[in-house]
Amino acid sequence: MHIGLIGGIGVAATVVYYQRLVARASERGAARLDLTFAHGDIQELIGNNLADRREEQALAFLPLARRLKDAGCSCFALTSLGAHFCAAELARIAPLPMVSGVAPLDSYFASRGVRKVGLLGTRVVMRTRLYGQLARTEALALDEEIEFLGQMYQEVAVAGVCSAEQRAAFIDAGRRMMARGAEAIVLAGTDLNLAFDGQDPGYPVIDALDVHVGLLADLAADRISIEAATGKADDLSPGA
Repeated sequence: MHIGLIGGIGVAATVVYYQRLVARASERGAARLDLTFAHGDIQELIGNNLADRREEQALAFLPLARRLKDAGCSCFALTSLGAHFCAAELARIAPLPMVSGVAPLDSYFASRGVRKVGLLGTRVVMRTRLYGQLARTEALALDEEIEFLGQMYQEVAVAGVCSAEQRAAFIDAGRRMMARGAEAIVLAGTDLNLAFDGQDPGYPVIDALDVHVGLLADLAADRISIEAATGKADDLSPGA
């Protein structure tokens, strides 16, 4: 299966997608990994995301999706959960099936008995509770700090690095959501690995990037069909 990735949104997240996808595909016994990247514009994405210009961003992604099709890809994915704010609009016009990084999450949480999660990510992800796509899982965020946490996440994504102070702020935000009843903290921003990788925050952490990568790795190893990856979320989890 030849998979296309729209990356660069941001660069650090794209690198992690690449690293983890190579590792997961190998674990699943993929004979080879056919992978093509197209580079997106993070500043354009940030501007459209903040202004909720979904159609405009979908049109900005469209030439990249076409480029991936021309390269021989059978499907594509966005290496940013924040970019999924225009996922529905993009899926309608894209020349290839799009493998969502958000759709599988609800089933993933439910399959592990997690009933309530705390969210860290972009302003829109936190404000909309993962774009309203959680049906079986309750989500919470620190509503009074969405602007602060969202701006900090944006700065980390653009810079591709996370300072000690930013890391401490993210980890503390997770701790406070746990105190409000969350059973796990979801890294619903693909650059949050810069803050949490190698850390022990003292509470359960679920990296949404890993759920998405697990699904893509299953595709790469021909363990599931494109139809299953794009139309059914049940039992699609990393390591399954």
